[in-house]
Amino acid sequence: MRFRFTAPLWQWSAQDGWFFVTVPEGPSEDIRGIPRVPRGFGSVRVRATVGGTTWSTSVFPDSKLGCYVLPVKKAVRTAEGIGDGDDVEVALEVLDM
Repeated sequence: MRFRFTAPLWQWSAQDGWFFVTVPEGPSEDIRGIPRVPRGFGSVRVRATVGGTTWSTSVFPDSKLGCYVLPVKKAVRTAEGIGDGDDVEVALEVLDM
């Protein structure tokens, strides 16, 4: 299952240095509907691409937002020249299926 979307990068206020992109409602619903073995914190393994950078990570459900969030590590932010509030184009491939 693959998705493409654009969403702003945001910093988690509870923990400095953690940045995320929120997966939109439609793709989040599709991901939630995939039958799979439960993993820690409700995470789902994915392969993400931003610009020319691809990495394996997990998306995590955010109960306040009702959507999944994608952590974007510093190496990706630096390589792609993105910062807090920037719109980020994401290609996301779900690996847990």
